[in-house]
Amino acid sequence: MTWPLLSGPIPPLADAHVPRHETGFGAPGSVAPGETAVLVSASDAVGKPPGGLGGTGKTQLAAAFARALWEAKALDLLVWVNAAGRDAVITAYAEAIDQVSGPRSGKVPELAASAFLTWLAETDRAWLVVLDDLSDPAVMEGLWPEGPRGRVLVTARDPGAAIQAHKPRVVEVGAFSPSEALAYLSARLPGDAGRPAGALDLAHDLGFLPLALGQAAALMADTGLGCAQYLAQLTERRAHLAAAVAEASLPSVAATSTLAAETAEQIPPVGLARPALALVAMLDPGGIPGTVLISQAACAYLSRHSGAAPVDEVQARAAVYNLARTGLVTIDTTSAARTVRAHALVQAAVRQNLLASERDEAARAAADALLQAWPSRDAPPSFEQALRDCTARLHQVAGRVLWAPECHPVLLRAGRSLDAAGLAGPATAYWRSMLDTSQRRLGPGHAHTILARDRLAAAYEAAGRPGDAVAVHEEALAERERVLGTAHPDTLTTRASLARALRAAGRTQDAISLAEHTLSESEHVMGPRHPDTLTARGDLAATYLSAGMTQEAISAFQGTLAGREQVLGQVHPDTLAGRGDLAHAYRVAGQPGDAVPLYERVLADRERAQGPDHPDTITARANLAAAYRLAGRLRDAIPAYKRTLADRGRVQGSDHPDTITARANLADAYFAAYKFKDALPLYEQTLADRERAQGPDHPDTITARGNLASAYHSARKLAQAIPLYEQALADCERVRGPDHPDTLTSRSNLAHAYHTVGRMAEALAIFKRTLADCERSLGADHPMTQAARENLQAVSQV
Repeated sequence: MTWPLLSGPIPPLADAHVPRHETGFGAPGSVAPGETAVLVSASDAVGKPPGGLGGTGKTQLAAAFARALWEAKALDLLVWVNAAGRDAVITAYAEAIDQVSGPRSGKVPELAASAFLTWLAETDRAWLVVLDDLSDPAVMEGLWPEGPRGRVLVTARDPGAAIQAHKPRVVEVGAFSPSEALAYLSARLPGDAGRPAGALDLAHDLGFLPLALGQAAALMADTGLGCAQYLAQLTERRAHLAAAVAEASLPSVAATSTLAAETAEQIPPVGLARPALALVAMLDPGGIPGTVLISQAACAYLSRHSGAAPVDEVQARAAVYNLARTGLVTIDTTSAARTVRAHALVQAAVRQNLLASERDEAARAAADALLQAWPSRDAPPSFEQALRDCTARLHQVAGRVLWAPECHPVLLRAGRSLDAAGLAGPATAYWRSMLDTSQRRLGPGHAHTILARDRLAAAYEAAGRPGDAVAVHEEALAERERVLGTAHPDTLTTRASLARALRAAGRTQDAISLAEHTLSESEHVMGPRHPDTLTARGDLAATYLSAGMTQEAISAFQGTLAGREQVLGQVHPDTLAGRGDLAHAYRVAGQPGDAVPLYERVLADRERAQGPDHPDTITARANLAAAYRLAGRLRDAIPAYKRTLADRGRVQGSDHPDTITARANLADAYFAAYKFKDALPLYEQTLADRERAQGPDHPDTITARGNLASAYHSARKLAQAIPLYEQALADCERVRGPDHPDTLTSRSNLAHAYHTVGRMAEALAIFKRTLADCERSLGADHPMTQAARENLQAVSQV
């Protein structure tokens, strides 16, 4: 990579941008490293920000400040974040860490965000993070950037939004001073010396508000009006608006926006500016993808207002450019995700000028346009995020319309986007909100309510919250049984989902009972060879396997595979998966002689059908390596593990969790072959990778620390092993609890290490505690309890 790095699109500066030495934020040095500055609109005499929603130029000041530092080469990293929602911040952080550390394909965004915050805290490089338009402190919970070499700049309507920041310094940004307003108008209106005449009167009339002056200057520059002429028209326009009570809170911007819209409406293609502006007013002020505003849905909406021939993309694009000419929007042609921006104050003024029927029509058109512009797959995360932000803003300003007569598909598409992006926390919050709204507006039995409940359960599962998933699946099953009956295919599918969630939650016996019932019902309703029945048999087999009922699992997997081979064919993806499942069951049952031939066939089939670099093929090779190792064929296992690691790194990236796991597996194989010199560096690298990519408290990181300690122990490097054992035990107790099996294992490992170095009293005390904990939490006959008892007896006899 080449430093410095820029992440995120910085909003373009306004035409004729002038420094605000009197009322602005100050010089680049005004925010010191390690400091957080929060820009808010200054209050007037009665405590209200001028313009109601802002318009004092906070984002422009932040952009100017960021550019000044960047151009002065005072930064190694500049990150601009549209902080409208938590998912937006996480996505921006994940994109930034990709730029800093290299792409991490498949990495969980929340883990990537955590890694970015760690990098900011530890780096010696100078950085600036700008959080633009932060409105809710919950958005930034646990996401505030800190570091001795970094600056944080926030724009917010309410200083309370940044209350959790590290030592926030609030800076009030007011309107232009008279001299700043005159300097701006003079720079914006060059050439005709008479044009600035009356500029001070105009600026005073507009309250010196930068947003209103920007609109006025844009229109005057485009039409040739002078300040006095514009002021006369503005006075007439304000008198016309005086009767509208709704406009009272936005007098200046309401008037300037109306004049600008009327002018834009007369520029060819005539008659399209107003409807185009209505669309813009429904979407995110932080930036709208240009493809949304020229989509077929947008063109159809504009056509209904044109009174002429149907509007095409060229005309729709021209209408948006006309809005920019008159100062209503800004256009950034360098950003596909944030192409068109409109100030929230302008958007509010536009919406207030629309009749209720016009607002509803514009909202529906905006929803249709978003849905059409949403790529089916492979969209950049920043583009997906912009679409989600636009959907969120649309839901905020026109939520009622999007739920009448039922849920608009764009709301479901936004949720699926969160799911696909791996944004587990935001996804669960989104689907929880969708479920609550759907139940309230559409009723508990509506198809969209059922769908939202299913997606919420899936989101909980993806977030590693199986207990919450079980509760939601139970609600879904009860509702489907009530509405559809116990034998309906959808009910059977829901019952199967609940069984899988129960299995993931560790409620094995409940899962077995439900899976057996699901299979019986499916055989009765759809027949023994129906694909869904075969899936139900496979689910039951997996449940048996999780319960340690290996022979029952093998029998069920054999039936599943035979059925799929007969019904679907030998090389159908489900058949290949079923063959792999049976091989896995053989491996778990300690029957590598049966597992290896199946794994070899699965790998050959995957390579032929999907290619050597397909993730399923790489996984098949990893499974075969594990089977070779179980069979004691380490000479075959190690090359397979090495190939798997190389393929993972090349295809998925060196920091992908699967790549790190592949490295750990190769280390284990070397260790099993007593090749400690080969194993130890891999264990050390695995731990370092886990700590960097997943954090010190992630379960995989704790496991990696324990594995490295065991490897040091076996290599007789006890001085290095014991501190790692002690740390692994402390981590397990803190993260997993004192009675978790991994905690008990860590305690036993530490006791063995103490015993090895002759610290007998400490070893004996820990062995005694381990036995007591195992008896209390696992029972006297559990294999781990028996092992703990034998360990204590052996030490006591010494």
